[in-house]
Amino acid sequence: MPRRRQAVTIKHVAADAGVSLQTVSRVINNEPNVRPEMAERVRGSINRLGYVPLIAAQRMGGSKSRLILALNDRDRTIAGWQNREGTDWVDQMLLGGMLTCGRHGYRLILELVDTHSDHIERELLGAIGALRPDGVILTPPHSQDPVILDLLERHGISIARIGSLTPGPGFSLIMGDEDAARMATDHLIALGHRRIGLIAGATDYELSGWRVTGWRAALADAGLADDLLAPGNFDYASGRAAANSLLAAADPPTAIIASSDQMAIATLEYARERGLRVPEDLSIISFDDTPVARFASPPLTAVVQPIAAVATLAVERIIAEQAQDDLPTEPVYVAADLAVRGSTAPPPRR
Repeated sequence: MPRRRQAVTIKHVAADAGVSLQTVSRVINNEPNVRPEMAERVRGSINRLGYVPLIAAQRMGGSKSRLILALNDRDRTIAGWQNREGTDWVDQMLLGGMLTCGRHGYRLILELVDTHSDHIERELLGAIGALRPDGVILTPPHSQDPVILDLLERHGISIARIGSLTPGPGFSLIMGDEDAARMATDHLIALGHRRIGLIAGATDYELSGWRVTGWRAALADAGLADDLLAPGNFDYASGRAAANSLLAAADPPTAIIASSDQMAIATLEYARERGLRVPEDLSIISFDDTPVARFASPPLTAVVQPIAAVATLAVERIIAEQAQDDLPTEPVYVAADLAVRGSTAPPPRR
């Protein structure tokens, strides 16, 4: 049976180079207070021994961990995985975050946290203690959670807050949800729709309220009623219940905007069960633009959220804070777009 090769550690490098562990750590982290000839000697030992720096070595002497932690909602993420529906939000966040971290010599790690858990502080402390990240990216609804924000602030960790303008520590990045809802509503108004419903998102997400505000504003500007609002929770079941409520109205909508792709798919399927054609009898617009929206029949017109771009900016901002750069304090705004596809058309004649 072959013997396992012993892993090369920072102690081996220090012994080979004839220097202290702290000196090796400073060289690994490119710190300036090492003589050039000594740094060259350490790098020679690293290359000769085939040493790969470990996170623990990078932290010696109080150096940065070069880790950024991204937190996402546990229940919704796991539900998407278990149902084999995917979690495009997570995918896009990792796409933007990981590529940007890689360019700067950082690593991005994803953790799932349940906002509604009584043990949230213990869970988060465990992750922070194990990883000691330089910064944390918070997604909704964590980005507005006072327990999480207070804990991270007390530990001196840089905080990027996506989708929240609630006063608190860190910096905010928003994807223009209010403007996006207004844009979606204006598109339907331009097609001639006068009865436009909205299926709202979960109430514990700050951005859900922004979408309602944008929808109401667009309707008000056009002199239209805003009485077709139904609650939702971003999932299929709530979308189906909301579609039932809206289409059962005395004067039902000719168009519905759903605050997630799952709710839009539920609306599409429920409408067909009622004998309605999309888009001939009912137009539908979705938020998120995950693959399920693009491969639906017909493909869904959808608000395309710039999640990867926002994650990129979040990482860059955290790294800049670590370098103590002077940064603006106002929220970072990245506009969403509207992909017009086959699920929207002029309303039917009545």
